[in-house]
Amino acid sequence: MKTFRLGIIGLGDMANYHFQQISAVSAFRITAVCDVHPERLASAGNRLGLPQGKRYADYADLIRDPDVDAVVSITPNHLHADIMKKCLEAGKPFMSEKPFTRTVEEAEELLGLYLRRPVPAMIGFSYRYTPAFRLARQLIQAGKIGRVRTFSMQYLQGWGAAVYRQPYVWRFDKSVAGSGTLGDLGSHMIDLAHFLFGRFQELSSQMATLIPERQRAGTDERAKVEVDDFVSFQAFMQNGTAGIFQTTRNAIGSENQLEVFVYGDAGTLHASTVNPGQLIWMHVDEETGLTVEKKLTVPPGARLKQWEDFAGLLAGVPDEGLPDFMAGYDNQRVIEAVIRSNEWKRTVTVSYS
Repeated sequence: MKTFRLGIIGLGDMANYHFQQISAVSAFRITAVCDVHPERLASAGNRLGLPQGKRYADYADLIRDPDVDAVVSITPNHLHADIMKKCLEAGKPFMSEKPFTRTVEEAEELLGLYLRRPVPAMIGFSYRYTPAFRLARQLIQAGKIGRVRTFSMQYLQGWGAAVYRQPYVWRFDKSVAGSGTLGDLGSHMIDLAHFLFGRFQELSSQMATLIPERQRAGTDERAKVEVDDFVSFQAFMQNGTAGIFQTTRNAIGSENQLEVFVYGDAGTLHASTVNPGQLIWMHVDEETGLTVEKKLTVPPGARLKQWEDFAGLLAGVPDEGLPDFMAGYDNQRVIEAVIRSNEWKRTVTVSYS
């Protein structure tokens, strides 16, 4: 496979995580980096051995660089739309972090550009690549638990709980983040539901800001939190399956727990990021009539497949099920439906157009 030259925009903590995976894929070579913080830029540039001319403070310059075949955007949410817009205008492929955008209006503008001039694009819905979730999809599609009737998902983190006195950061700023827990964690649940069960039909939601103020770091100033830190909604999918969703960043003891139960006519599946390499499959034994529990072990390495899929997409041989541009757009439409249902206090139909 051809070697693709990547330009990385955003050099925070998540970039270090992605660097490790990118370096393990032989089809990639990082040829440029970008960040507004000079110390991050110098650190990453030195680590990668990049010349000064390939260390950018302005992402527009990196996108225009002819030595960059594709862009990887790992930035706060308020930059997602403009970076993707500039990539689309330049005809440059990209992978962008989730959520797709801050608002559905930003998503609509991008869709118009994409339809006029599509480029290979992926969105960072990384939990599609959790081994247990991928095996669950295979078993569902193979009919191993019969027709799926209901499912439940919860995505819990604890770092935002009051006892930790988490200061005000950009994730609590609506102008930067767009939404709170919904866009941060809920977008992953929505994408996983799309991956496992297809599109949404309708939903009804509740959202809350449990901690309305937080202290700005290093000051006595209190800042108002205008985004959600608890979201719950129930939904019907277009195939008739019913689902329940819950997410919060205030769940003490839950470092990073995305958990799924799937209930079919002939069995149940349970998968969690707590043990990403294990899928629990419960079904009724045909001979004894007893419920049997099997713990299926899944080989590691699926997370690396996210980047292998990006390489395949760039090479023109995309794998089935990768989170492409339209997966990002569809996700934002569901986020919008969750927000509107909470505002209007009623069930809403999910529109994908």
